[in-house]
Amino acid sequence: MMVLPVIIFLPLVGAAAIALIASSRSEVLKPVAVATSAATGALTLWLMAAFDKHDGGFQFTQLTEWIDSAGISWHVGVDGISLFLVVLTGLLFPIAIVACDPPHDAKAYYIWMLVLETGCLGVFLALDLVLFFLFFEIVLIPMYFLIGSWGHENRKYAATKFFLFTMLGSALMLVGMLVLALLTARETGNAVTFNVLELANSAGELPTITARWIFLSFVLAFAVKVPLFPVHTWLPDAHTEAPTAGSVILAGVLLKLGTYGLVRFGLYLFPEASRYFAPLLFTLGVIGILYGAVVATMQRDLKRLVAYSSVAHLGFIVLGIFSINTEGIEGGLLQMVNHGLSTGALFLLVGFIYERRHTRQISEMIGLQKAAPVLAGVFTVVMLSSVGLPGLNGFVGEFLILAGAFVAHRWWAVVAAAGVILAALYLLWAYQRVFHGTPDDANRSMPDLNWQEKLVMVPLVGLIVFLGVYPKPVIERMEPAVNELISHMEEVEGFESPTVDDRPEGSFEELRTLMNDYGDEGEGH
Repeated sequence: MMVLPVIIFLPLVGAAAIALIASSRSEVLKPVAVATSAATGALTLWLMAAFDKHDGGFQFTQLTEWIDSAGISWHVGVDGISLFLVVLTGLLFPIAIVACDPPHDAKAYYIWMLVLETGCLGVFLALDLVLFFLFFEIVLIPMYFLIGSWGHENRKYAATKFFLFTMLGSALMLVGMLVLALLTARETGNAVTFNVLELANSAGELPTITARWIFLSFVLAFAVKVPLFPVHTWLPDAHTEAPTAGSVILAGVLLKLGTYGLVRFGLYLFPEASRYFAPLLFTLGVIGILYGAVVATMQRDLKRLVAYSSVAHLGFIVLGIFSINTEGIEGGLLQMVNHGLSTGALFLLVGFIYERRHTRQISEMIGLQKAAPVLAGVFTVVMLSSVGLPGLNGFVGEFLILAGAFVAHRWWAVVAAAGVILAALYLLWAYQRVFHGTPDDANRSMPDLNWQEKLVMVPLVGLIVFLGVYPKPVIERMEPAVNELISHMEEVEGFESPTVDDRPEGSFEELRTLMNDYGDEGEGH
C-alpha cells in the first residue's frame, strides 16, 4: 500500500513547499509547517486505527526493487514494534513546531524540522538495511543544524560533538551491514540482499564468532544513539544547548532510533549474539540507570538535570530489551513511548520557563507556583510520570521492565529498582526548589502558560494519564509482534526464553492474566 511512503515523504513535500515560499511572506511559513506535520500525524493515527492488532507480522508493506544489482530495495512496513514509535513521531513534531518559534531564519528552521521528521519516520518503517542506513544518516544532518544554528551559547561545540559521536557509530554499522550481506550470500549461495526479512531468515547461517562481531558493530552505533553508558557524553551537551523544539524531538524521538535499532536489528538479525552479549548490555543498562540518576542529583541546571534523567530512563529500556522475554521487551517498547511523552513534555516546560526567566539555574527559579499555578500543576503531573507514579504512564513501562528483568537477571533487577528511588529524589528536589519557597520580584511577576502553551500540553498530559490508567490498547498491539520476535529467536538459535515454569511462584504471567481479565470485564460494562 502507498500509505507508508506518503507518511514518510509528506513532511519532505512540506519542506520543499516552504523552500519555494518567498522570504517576504514569512507569516505563512509556520502555518505550512504545522499543517504538513499535523497531516502526517493524522495519517499515523489512521495507520494505528487500521492496524490489525492480532497480526504479529508486518503490515502495509511495500517492496520495490531499487538497485537490483546490489540487492537494495525500497522495502517498508510496520508491525507492533514500530507502530507506536511512528505515532509518537507524528504527535511530537507538530507539537514542537506549534510550541516553539525560532528567533531567526524561520524558513531554514522549518525546512530542517520537516526533513528531520521524514528521516525519523523512514528509520522506523524501513525494512531494507541500506534504506534504514540512509534515513538513519539523514536524521543527523538537520539535527546538527538545529543545534548549531538555533541553540544556545555553546551550540557549535554541542552540535559538533553530537555529529562526531554519531558518525563514528554509523561508520562501524555500515561496515557491519556490508559484511553481513556479503557473508550471508556466500554462506547461503543466494544473491546479495539487504532485505531485513531475508537476512533474518538466514540468521543462523553465519559462523557464531562472525555474527557476534557484526552484532557488536550494530550495537555500538545504536548505543551511541541511545545513548548507553559509557558513550553517552554527547547527550547532556546536546540537550542543554539545543533549542527547545530540538530538545523535545531529541528526547522524544531521536533517542528511540537507537533503542528501536537494538530490537529490530540486534535481536532480530543476531539472536545468538544478542543472548550471548545480553549480560554485558544488561549490566551497562543498570550502570546507566544509576549513573544517570546520581549525576542528575548533582545538577544545578534544570535542563541538564532532565538530560541526565534521560540517560537513566534509556538504561531502563535497554534493561527491558535484553531481558529477552515478553514482559521485558514489551516494557521497553512501551517505555520508549512513555519517555517520549514525559521527557518531551518536561523539555517543553523547561523551555517555557527559560523564555520567561532567561535562565536555567535552579537557584534562580524559586516560588514559581505562586506566579504560574497552571505551569506548576502540569509540571507536577509530568514529573510524577517520570518518577513512575502508579496511575501515570511511567509506572506501567517500568513495572513491565522490572518484571521481565527479574526473570532474566534477578539481582540486577533489584539494583535497577534503586534507580526509581533516585529518580524520585532528584525530580522531587528540583520541583521543590523551582516551584516552592518565597519568590523574588522577577519570579513573582512571571506570567503563567498562555493559551497556545496550554493547548500543546493537553495531548501530552492526556496521554500520560490515559496510558497510566489503560495501557491495554498499546500493549495488545505490541504483544503479537514481540511474541513473533521471541519465537523467531528461539527457532533460529534453539534456545528458549524463560517460561512460566521458570518463574517465581505468583509470577507476572498470573498478574498479566488477571489484568487482561479485568480489562475485558471493564469493556463488557
